[in-house]
Amino acid sequence: MCGIVGLFLKDASLEESLGNLLSDMLVTMTDRGPDSAGIAIYADKDAGRAKFTIQSDNAHQDFKDLPNYLSKHLNCNTDMRRNDTHAVVTVDGSSTDKFSEALKSFNPEIRIMSRGSSLEIYKEVGLPKQVTERFKIPQMSGRHGIGHTRMATESAVTTMGAHPFNTGLDQCLVHNGSLSNHNSLRRQLRREGVHIETENDTEVGAAYLTWKMQNGASLGEALESSLEDLDGFFTFVVGTEDGFGVVRDPIACKPAVMAETDQYVAFGSEYRALVNLPEIENARIWEPEPATVYFWKH
Repeated sequence: MCGIVGLFLKDASLEESLGNLLSDMLVTMTDRGPDSAGIAIYADKDAGRAKFTIQSDNAHQDFKDLPNYLSKHLNCNTDMRRNDTHAVVTVDGSSTDKFSEALKSFNPEIRIMSRGSSLEIYKEVGLPKQVTERFKIPQMSGRHGIGHTRMATESAVTTMGAHPFNTGLDQCLVHNGSLSNHNSLRRQLRREGVHIETENDTEVGAAYLTWKMQNGASLGEALESSLEDLDGFFTFVVGTEDGFGVVRDPIACKPAVMAETDQYVAFGSEYRALVNLPEIENARIWEPEPATVYFWKH
């Protein structure tokens, strides 16, 4: 089944509460996916700096000497903020293209969860409450975010198989459904030079959107194209640096509900994910239409 949530803040006074609100929404969806969980937070960026979220199963040892190693090999100041098995590393923006190779040369077992300037992704095997508490998500602030709790259908229950999937700078995707043509599309995208790490169908959907945008499409145009090129049942929630978008396949058999007030736009797989949001009783509530792209920007 899987459970998806998303929250886009219009009111800056709520930004300190983003992590808490989003965590509560995701925990409410626990019984839709007990395998793994993850959250993407879009916070303020540091001008001229690139941000990477990384993960290691042996973080205590692997992260100890990493900042000095990266500073030396990237020839720039490197800052690192560890958060359990994850860490957020910031480097000069000019070093973005070199980061992956430098990290791989240090330890190929360390994984990159997200790349960009404002995006941070935290995900692990476990229930939403365990994952959100482990990474102290309720204490985080930000402008918007998306989350996912997974019931695995297409690939193994692993950290890398958890959502959200980041395949482009400051872009990520969560998904409820199943893509039937992901194997053929994965081969096609790899021939086009698109990097795909897992056998998960959702990563293929994320990579498809990145590929379309790299070839000149806007996010809205990429989502429109997905309705023609992706086979199967899907509800997508996509995060970008300045907003988030929603699209459902033409049949729309996967549940979805949205709410909008003067303070926020919210998405949930079920209405119960939204019930604790501020002023929800005064929100406009609706079910997103099939084959229709919705998008909000700051």
